[in-house]
Amino acid sequence: MTGTLAIVGLGPGDEAMVTPQVRAALDAATDVIGYIPYVARVAPRPGLTLHPSDNRVERERAAHALDLAAQGRQVVVVSSGDPGVFAMAAAVFEVVEEGAPRWADVPVSVLPGITAMLAAAARAGAPLGHDFCAINLSDNLKPWAVIERRLRLAAEADFAMAFYNPRSRARPEGFARALAVLRECCGPARLVLFARAVSTPEEHLRIVTLAQAQPDMADMRTVVIVGSSQTRMIHRATGPVLYTPRSLDGAAA
Repeated sequence: MTGTLAIVGLGPGDEAMVTPQVRAALDAATDVIGYIPYVARVAPRPGLTLHPSDNRVERERAAHALDLAAQGRQVVVVSSGDPGVFAMAAAVFEVVEEGAPRWADVPVSVLPGITAMLAAAARAGAPLGHDFCAINLSDNLKPWAVIERRLRLAAEADFAMAFYNPRSRARPEGFARALAVLRECCGPARLVLFARAVSTPEEHLRIVTLAQAQPDMADMRTVVIVGSSQTRMIHRATGPVLYTPRSLDGAAA
């Protein structure tokens, strides 16, 4: 039997947001590997072995997946959202690049998923309707100086900005620093979306200005979207809608 390795995204939480392509890969898998809460989203069944592991062992997880696939197993590595957005696809290819001979013939595929950023934007309206960027605010794998420089350059370019991993218990001060930089660069009136646990029963959305934004409005389950200077909010009977026009002057394209 020829082994395979698929790196897949489970979407933001709702099973309805798992793509049919990813569902088919999970149905064919002999082994599912990933961070504990993501593996817990995969239902046990006969013939399937689940391999949950801690979030801080990504390279070891990738090597384990490649070894199993090299042994002829049908392996799926799971991430939340999309596996290529701050997730396991890059970790696997980092390990593949080391070039262990036993992995040379392992077919590796990446199956996309719906990111938390896109799910949050859709819930709010279309805040990413024009040019935007995504920045991981965690300083675990890069220094704060790099994060701050990217924040300033993104603000100078007037991108809408989506932030992943804004605030954890281990580093609660980082998001406060990010908000201070954004207030300096963007001004206090800029619109901000806090979208927590989108598509789950714990979902909560809040739209405020930068002046009103507080660090404790975010945690690791929150995606924060800061609009560009063109982003606006309209009020409808069903609630507020946040969107960024497709053209800079707001006129129809």
